[in-house]
Amino acid sequence: MAKNKRDIRAFTKEQLRSFFETQGDKAFRGNQVYEWLWQKSAHTFEDMTNISKETRQMLEDNFVINHIKVDQMQRSSDGTIKNAVRLHDDLIVESVLIPTKTRTTACVSSQVGCSLDCKFCATARLKRMRNLNPDEIYDQVVAIDNESRLYFDRPLSNIVFMGMGEPLMNYNNVLKAIDKITSPEGLGMSPKRIIVSTSGVPKMIRKMADEQVKFKLAVSLHSAIDEIRTSIMPFNAKFTLADLRESLEYWYLKTKSRITYEYVVWDGINDTQNDANALVDFCRFAPSKVNLIEYNPIDDGEFQQAKNAAIEMYVSTLERNGITVTVRRSRGKDIDAACGQLANKS
Repeated sequence: MAKNKRDIRAFTKEQLRSFFETQGDKAFRGNQVYEWLWQKSAHTFEDMTNISKETRQMLEDNFVINHIKVDQMQRSSDGTIKNAVRLHDDLIVESVLIPTKTRTTACVSSQVGCSLDCKFCATARLKRMRNLNPDEIYDQVVAIDNESRLYFDRPLSNIVFMGMGEPLMNYNNVLKAIDKITSPEGLGMSPKRIIVSTSGVPKMIRKMADEQVKFKLAVSLHSAIDEIRTSIMPFNAKFTLADLRESLEYWYLKTKSRITYEYVVWDGINDTQNDANALVDFCRFAPSKVNLIEYNPIDDGEFQQAKNAAIEMYVSTLERNGITVTVRRSRGKDIDAACGQLANKS
């Protein structure tokens, strides 16, 4: 009967050291294997060239490295790259490399499908199959870092958790992945270059604040009026704007970190002066920034990009009230890689 092999990247360095000691080997061998797994991103035990063949065979007999595989890579006319990533159980997620003149950003997924039900997002129409493991999130970043070096001649500079899934519904694994990404024993990236974007799970925002995380927070808001937000993001009936704001006030109290709001303006839905005024009122409690994001259609026509006059009205209203605002044009639309379009269509 085939031996049930264990996922070696689920082990801490200390657990690997202990394992080697139980095998009658030296504990430092665990350090070597850990370095191969994370800092060097080894795909197989055969890659671990400073370890004896006997030891590599022993590892092969007992463990598996569930490494991702980039099944398909698409390149947009604007330079954006979308990866269709195959997981060890043959499920697929997508991740995106977004280049600018000064940096490259990885947009990574945290779930297969999504736990929430935003009506304007293609990913939300996929059934949530499972959470991604920390190593699967980490591997997406490594793959995009390699592509950044290959195609743009520079290392990855920023990471956003804005791909498939709600990161705070996979809280523990997302934080473990970020710990590996920021560790000198992993990729050594600064947490200040990482943004975790949530649709708003108040309990988990409070938890992040209590744990004094060092990465940045973005909130996918889209309306500061409960009735409207619930109509486009039905989970808002459970996680209301009042609860969300209270958790964000707590976040700022604990971290003193500015909050970014991601906000799409749609024609006939949230494009009035009243909508803009409500957003200003919601933002007042703490330093904040609003990104007005171009809408990316998902084929059914229910949601349409607002007219330019509505966008200009939002910009002037926010600026008049001292709130930083940026209008973000979408990247990678021609390969369905733009915000809200990730749905495994590649």
